[in-house]
Amino acid sequence: MESQEPNVTKSPLMPLMYSNRVPVKTILEGSDAETAGFIGMTVVVGGWVRSSREVKKEPVPPQSSSPLSSPQMAAGAAPLGTKDVSCVEILQSRIPFFRTIIRVLGGSASSPAVRQKLESLIAKPPPPSTFFLQINDGSSVSSLKVVIDSAIVPVFAGQILPTGTCVLAQGVLEKPPADEKQTMELKVEKILHVGTVEQDKYPLSRKRIPLDSLRDYPHIRPRTTTVASVTRIRSSLDFATHTFFQNHGFLHVQVPIITTTDPEGFSEKFQVTTLLGEPSKKEASVGVSDADGVSLEAIKAAIKEKSSLVEQLERSDSNREALAAALQDLRKTNELAQQVETREKSKPVTAVNPDLVNFNADFFGQQSYLTVSGRLHLESYACALGHVYSFGPRFQAKKTESTKHVAEMWTVEAEMAFSQLEDAMKCAEDYFKFLCRWILDKCSDDMEFISKRIDKTVAHRLEYMASSSYDKISYRESVDILRKVTDKAFETQLQWGVPLTDEHLSYLVDDHYKRPVIIYDYPKAVKPFYVRLNDDGKTVAAFEMVIPQIGTVVTGSQNEERFDILNTRIKEFDLSKDQYEWHLDLRRHGTVKHSGFSLGFDLMVLLTTGLTDVRDVIPFTRSHGKANN
Repeated sequence: MESQEPNVTKSPLMPLMYSNRVPVKTILEGSDAETAGFIGMTVVVGGWVRSSREVKKEPVPPQSSSPLSSPQMAAGAAPLGTKDVSCVEILQSRIPFFRTIIRVLGGSASSPAVRQKLESLIAKPPPPSTFFLQINDGSSVSSLKVVIDSAIVPVFAGQILPTGTCVLAQGVLEKPPADEKQTMELKVEKILHVGTVEQDKYPLSRKRIPLDSLRDYPHIRPRTTTVASVTRIRSSLDFATHTFFQNHGFLHVQVPIITTTDPEGFSEKFQVTTLLGEPSKKEASVGVSDADGVSLEAIKAAIKEKSSLVEQLERSDSNREALAAALQDLRKTNELAQQVETREKSKPVTAVNPDLVNFNADFFGQQSYLTVSGRLHLESYACALGHVYSFGPRFQAKKTESTKHVAEMWTVEAEMAFSQLEDAMKCAEDYFKFLCRWILDKCSDDMEFISKRIDKTVAHRLEYMASSSYDKISYRESVDILRKVTDKAFETQLQWGVPLTDEHLSYLVDDHYKRPVIIYDYPKAVKPFYVRLNDDGKTVAAFEMVIPQIGTVVTGSQNEERFDILNTRIKEFDLSKDQYEWHLDLRRHGTVKHSGFSLGFDLMVLLTTGLTDVRDVIPFTRSHGKANN
């Protein structure tokens, strides 16, 4: 349908600057005084149908007087004394008149063929009905009730508006009946756009789809109430992050995604290269020649379409020959899929062996990776500008399945010059509490939905974490506490010098302290090379903030500012000194004490939404074996 320029009454309900429509949130979430003032205003609203209901109207009875006895009736005018009669109702009331004309022209008994021909020319309009739609445009948890009278907007006569239909409509805001919960409804005067839906293929046609099933449709799932709320909360946390750091004098610095160094020193990395070997021109033939040059994905898509055709033919039960041919075609396609799958498995895996490849010929002239952390690059700007922060994706090629980790995760990183470990811990705690308070204050409607549908205690937990004090304990103290536990057997044997597992951390915050805990002074072997060595020579100035039900959300440290000690640490980790020469330069030229931290942004979203799997809070998840869209 062609879009039309609506003539909208000027009002306090100002439309969005770039789309000329009023958000549903503005209409439904105003104060009582504001919404009362909205009644009678003409606005344009657009969104997607969450639910729809059609109510048929009673047909208008024909007029009792003869259609030829009144000049007005003969002229096709509306009966005297009637008001608000629609075109459809007038047309229905004139049908007896048209039938009389047919009888006069065609004869009462003779020429039945002529009479039948004339009657067939009279269009029988569908019975009038009223559509009640719940429209949501993503601006709010609530949906707006939209009322469409097919007599006023005949384009909807006889149509069905399934879930997912996009509607842009102009109408008048009215107060709904007293027995309804909603504060406002839209009585439609004009339809400006309709985006139809293939109902049998639309993933959200069913109600209450599990979140794990929605992961297969990352491009559609934002239309669900849960994912929409998560997205609004995520956006608010994003804005809160910039607000906190900008208010505290930090500069925002963009660090590179592709790097030649690994700050962590022992993480699994994604290698970036253009040196992948060319596929062999001559491969062993597998099965029939039809399998050559055909992708397995294309064949699987064809199988899906052919299976759908078979199901349709089986339901119709009308053309047995067509069904037999479709079954034969489906069988051959399945055989072809098996052949291509066998061919793919038999292909040699092409990999880049660092010992056999000349990386001087690569795009960057050396080995390069997707970044694991931006703190080293951020450090160089902190040592010139003072306080800086960055916000972006970080990558780790871990193949283990986890509800708290995927390959690509967004991270907030901060670095501060003239700052020590205690300063970094204080800043991280303040930032974390700021985020908790922000969500409670700015996202009340979404948090109310989260509390009702996902986690009843999430708001209480956020309030507690925003206002309580956090315990700070050393790594040694945490080990002493865990060794004294007698009512629980840990899977990993605990001894000083090894990393604390998720099981250990969970016990400390969920069972022992029952609140967030900051653990500091870790053994030097379990933290990156750049962390400042403590005076004991065994531990380093690193910390982790551990949150109940989530685990470690923040990691941080004071970085090593002493040239000789940093140089020694690089050797201990068996790292290439040439790759970290620029890092050593910061110690040669105007070194300064500095510290910083990283916050797992996706884990923060997980915490504030009460969900349990990080794949449900990331818009487009990249995990081992899966990267849809």
